[in-house]
Amino acid sequence: MKFLDLFAGIGGFRLGMEAAGHECVGYVEWDKYARKSYEAIHKTEGEWTAHDITGVTDNDLRLLKGKGIDVICGGFPCQSFSVAGKRGGFDDTRGTMFFEIARFAEQIKPRILFLENVKGLLSHDQGNTFGTILNTLDELGYDCEWQVLNSSAYAAQSRERVYIIGHLRGERRSEVFPFTNTGTNNLIKIIDGHQTYRVYSPAGLARTLMGEGGNLNDKAGQYLIGGKIRRLTPKECFRLQGFPDVAFDKAAEVTSDSQLYKQAGNSVTVNVIHEIAKRL
Repeated sequence: MKFLDLFAGIGGFRLGMEAAGHECVGYVEWDKYARKSYEAIHKTEGEWTAHDITGVTDNDLRLLKGKGIDVICGGFPCQSFSVAGKRGGFDDTRGTMFFEIARFAEQIKPRILFLENVKGLLSHDQGNTFGTILNTLDELGYDCEWQVLNSSAYAAQSRERVYIIGHLRGERRSEVFPFTNTGTNNLIKIIDGHQTYRVYSPAGLARTLMGEGGNLNDKAGQYLIGGKIRRLTPKECFRLQGFPDVAFDKAAEVTSDSQLYKQAGNSVTVNVIHEIAKRL
C-alpha cells in the first residue's frame, strides 16, 4: 500500500512500513536537522514533501489524494501529553497537531490511519483528550482500535507507546490488535535489510553494545564497564530504536551528535512499526 509519512522525524515509520512492503509517496517534517537525516537515509527524490504541516493547502491535499494514498502514518508530537512534560494537551500548540492529521484524513480519505503517541495520551485530562481524538476520527468515518505496546517485545529497550489504527468505514478491513507478544523476547531480529543483530533476554542488550563485564543502566542511559560510566553512543541509540548502522552512518554525515541523540529519542521504534505494518 502507498503511505504518507507525517511528522516523519528521521523515518522510523518509513523503515518499518517499507520493510513490510509498503511504498512511501511523501513526507512532512519541520525540524531542519531531522529533515537532513531523513533525506540522507531515505531515497526521497521525486516525492512530495512539505516542511510545515500547517502550511499544506487544500490544493496540496487534492494533489495528494490523486496519488492513491492508502495509509497516513504519524507519530504526532507527544510532549503535551507526556508525563515527562507539562501535559498541556490541546492547550499546547503541539497538541493541536493531531487536528492536522484529521484535516489530511478528511481530504484524502485513506483506508487506514496509523498513529503513535505516548502512553500518557490515554489518561490525559482523565481520558477526555483521547476521547476527543476518537470522537473526531469517528466523525470523519474512522473506526479505531488501539493498544499499548512496549518496545521491549521487539527491541532492546523498554518504551511504552500507544498505537492507534483507524479503519475507514465501509472498506474491507482486518483487525490489527491485540498483540499477544508484549513481553521481552529471548531472541529478537532487528531489521537492517542485510544483517541481523541479536538481542538476548534478560539483559536485553544488543551483543554489539556489550563489553566484558558490562552492564546497562537503563534509567540514566549509561553503560558501565569495569565500574566506570560511559554514555551510550549515538549509534547505539539508533540501534536501540531498530535503525540499521547504514542509516545511522548516513545521518551522522549530515548532523551533529547532539542532534543524533535527539533524533533517536524522538523516533518510533522501527521493529514495532514493522510488526504492525505486516498486519495492515
